Amino acid sequence: MVQRITSQMLLHSAQLNMQSSKATLAALQNQASSQKNITKPSDDPAGAAESMRIRSDQRALTQYGTNITDGLAWLSTADSALSSATDTLQAVRDLTVQGANSGTLNATSREAIATQLDSLKSQLLAEANTKYAGRSIFAGNSDAGEAFSAAYGYTGVAGSAVERRISDTTTVRVDVDGATAFGTGATSAFALIDRIAADLRAGVDVSAHIAGVDSALSSILGEQSRVGTRYNQLEAGKELNMTQFGSLESQRADVEDVDLSKVILELKSQEVAYQTALAVTARALQPTLMSFLS
Repeated sequence: MVQRITSQMLLHSAQLNMQSSKATLAALQNQASSQKNITKPSDDPAGAAESMRIRSDQRALTQYGTNITDGLAWLSTADSALSSATDTLQAVRDLTVQGANSGTLNATSREAIATQLDSLKSQLLAEANTKYAGRSIFAGNSDAGEAFSAAYGYTGVAGSAVERRISDTTTVRVDVDGATAFGTGATSAFALIDRIAADLRAGVDVSAHIAGVDSALSSILGEQSRVGTRYNQLEAGKELNMTQFGSLESQRADVEDVDLSKVILELKSQEVAYQTALAVTARALQPTLMSFLS
């Protein structure tokens, strides 16, 4: 049995085809204007899920990058403070050696050296209380404001440390243990300088203190070496962070962004096809009186 094809059926079929072609054209126009493959999750559910994963990883890397930058600033401040402290203690050692020549020094000369030592002690204490962003870099998580009191008491909490997470699996300490670097109380480098100055004023031979100054210098240099190691670790982490972010950005572009030249070519082709379909349909389906009566 031959099915009868009416003009109304042809018109309905043509309308469906035209709507489908127009929808394709609209989708291509939207891609060309937004330059995105995905404008809503339903466009590509799998691609949308992958895009969300990539963007989540990028946000994590951005935070790690911020942590690294902050950590580098902490360690740079610590390195500068320790370098200054090293210079200060070296000057203390030179004065101690000079003061050890008691046979050639009179009371006035010894007092002059002792006064310089007092000044260097105050300078060293200020260096030990160096801050970054309002926090002491030598007192761990302490909120006391200063790592060392005027009586050389250490305000830091034993075992506490300021750390920065630079990856999913890695954290790096960015502060310095002030107790290890400078000592505390009567065994601190500050108290040592006080004893040297007092012995000079009393006319006591200070040569025995040179070994103590060398020990204090060794402690500071040891902490500075550890700071340098952690600084290099953060620098390496920074480079890796940038590399990983670049890789994720490439992945994101592959999922989200369109190939603009390809989309424009497809858009022009679809526009030609749509215009051709309009012209052909208009010629093939001439309106009749029945079309207006139906």
